Amino acid sequence: MTVRTRFAPSPTGVLHIGSVRTALFCWLFAKRHDGQYVLRIEDTDRARSTKEHVEAILDGMAWLGIESDETPVYQSERGDRYQSVIDSWLETGKAYYCYCTIEELAERRERQKLAGKNLRYDGRCRGGAAPREGVSPVVRFKNPIDGEVLVQDDVRGQVVFQNAELDDLIIARSDGTPTYNFTVVVDDADMKISHVIRGDDHLNNAPRQMNMLAALGVAPPRYAHLPMILGTDGAKLSKRHGAVDVRDYRALGYLPEALLNYLVRLGWSHGDKEVFSIDEMIELFDIAEVNQSASAFNPEKLSWLNQQHIIAKPATDLGAALRPFLEGLGFDIENGPAPTAVADGFRERAETLLQMAESCRYCYQDFKTIDEKAAKKNLRPVILQPMLDVRSEFETLSVWQCAGIAKAIESVAAEHEINMGKLGQPLRVAATGGPVSPPIDITLELIGRNRVLRRLDHAIELIRARAAAG
Repeated sequence: MTVRTRFAPSPTGVLHIGSVRTALFCWLFAKRHDGQYVLRIEDTDRARSTKEHVEAILDGMAWLGIESDETPVYQSERGDRYQSVIDSWLETGKAYYCYCTIEELAERRERQKLAGKNLRYDGRCRGGAAPREGVSPVVRFKNPIDGEVLVQDDVRGQVVFQNAELDDLIIARSDGTPTYNFTVVVDDADMKISHVIRGDDHLNNAPRQMNMLAALGVAPPRYAHLPMILGTDGAKLSKRHGAVDVRDYRALGYLPEALLNYLVRLGWSHGDKEVFSIDEMIELFDIAEVNQSASAFNPEKLSWLNQQHIIAKPATDLGAALRPFLEGLGFDIENGPAPTAVADGFRERAETLLQMAESCRYCYQDFKTIDEKAAKKNLRPVILQPMLDVRSEFETLSVWQCAGIAKAIESVAAEHEINMGKLGQPLRVAATGGPVSPPIDITLELIGRNRVLRRLDHAIELIRARAAAG
């Protein structure tokens, strides 16, 4: 059997974290079994589906690298196929017209509710109903009234549903448009989907869809219903828990492979391993190992994983990923260090690319003031002569590189019988305006000789002024 999975988002909103996790599991399962992963845009909701949301889905999936192995299928282009099935089922008695009005259905549901019964359609049009003037009928699927449906779920095991508890679903609205549960069935059959991996909010749809697949004469796919993702407060994941659109994470400077790494661990694990490459995810992922319980979204864990991927990413690739963030902050990259060099120097100190870009601002732009607390602690009269001497060494260096910079600092520190930290930290404060940076030799190389000398001159004047003030 060829494994074929599908991710079927509805373009009534942007692509969010829960949907991405579903797409990822579908994609990994297909890749693990040398199968195909396909994208289906379920855009039959004419009122809410928009072109902008379709583009958001396609853009987000492309950024993540989870792309369809085939041309995406759009339900809005398959109306004739859906209608042909509806016509066939009406002709063969597998479906029927229902002329009950919305008001009548609401009244019956209220009576069922008061009587403590399950809220379901009572089937009064099932045996055939005469047309009613002024009423446009819906079409209902004639669900079996006895027996049971066994859903063999790869996450939840065997789940049993009684047909007597399932009502006759509407498959075409009064305006003729097909409904979700019906189009899903036709599409899964036509696309030869072997495994349906989706959120567990769809579990109750499975028996109805399996009965409709039987009506089509098609064997059902294997199902795997994934547990929900919750916020840290235990509530359903929503906007208040963080970014909603997956592209928000791109704008914040998360790497796509880090986000996927985090999401694969929401409900699945492989021993105690936390950090996975894409290839490792494909090799190790097993849908049967997905937990049944819900997972909590933890932004701190995501940031930690992003840093691990930043640290591991090749410098050239990391620099290319960093460049748009540097440009977005208005830095003149042509008159500063190369993004690759910055990325390599700052990778150990940044959780996101945006954070990295913001923290290296002093490599591209001069600062107006030095952190007062850091200056008071480090730019004291006692360090004046070592600062003057190291400035002279810097000015005469033949090549402005880490090795020569470090040697000059070590030489001056030894001459004044102080350790490297006693000189390195004042240099850091003078050159960056604050107390934190990558190693001092790397930092100074990235800033560049001219900027460093100019900033040292400013710091030396500040030290002198403080000495004169007593």
